[in-house]
Amino acid sequence: MTADVSDELNARHSGRPGAANGAENRDPELPGELLRLERDALLPLLRSRDAADFATYTACPGWTVRHVLAHCAAALLRVVEGRTGDGAFTPEANERDVAERADWPIERVLDELERGMTDAGPVIAAAGGPLDRVALGEWVHAGDVRDAFGEPGAYAGDGLPAALLLLAGVTRAREHPALHADLDDQDEPLLLGAPAGDAPPARYIGDAPTLVRLYAGRPVVGARYELAGAREGELRLFR
Repeated sequence: MTADVSDELNARHSGRPGAANGAENRDPELPGELLRLERDALLPLLRSRDAADFATYTACPGWTVRHVLAHCAAALLRVVEGRTGDGAFTPEANERDVAERADWPIERVLDELERGMTDAGPVIAAAGGPLDRVALGEWVHAGDVRDAFGEPGAYAGDGLPAALLLLAGVTRAREHPALHADLDDQDEPLLLGAPAGDAPPARYIGDAPTLVRLYAGRPVVGARYELAGAREGELRLFR
């Protein structure tokens, strides 16, 4: 992470009640910020790849890089155009979106993705919270793409601090099990999920990208971490 991005995020989120876990006070600008950070990191990488690279399979079962990008572009377009009612983000809708873009030149898919990453932030902010998960999912899928390409730090980069804050807020809003995360690469612990009475939170010790993988349901083979008080499957946010 570059120093200026880190300093800006710290300045915006420190000194507020609940700032350590990012959940008590929702920052409506955070999802758009995360999308813009990822746009600036991901799009140049995508536009530099050969056409054959987009046929590489990802951690998403049955989906290539192209499928993931088509899904991401379509989901953001739904947000931008206000088409987010019941059934907008079901597996069936996702498959239809991917199929509709099957014959598009990859440049058209990337153009739609860039537009969505640029324009969806204000709509997500105005929605009051229900669409925050879309921005987080887009960032995770960017990690899926980098992982498929063999890029280092697939689920890290400049967007990681914003993604962690958003993850804390989304898991609390969805009443996920409470978890206290001591992250190797962060100065302060991260509190995720919603407390359940007097029950102590689960405990995670490890690095932030592995924590992201656990919540996203991505493979963690070979990762070194400790998880107590919860099973891996209980943390999974995306189905």
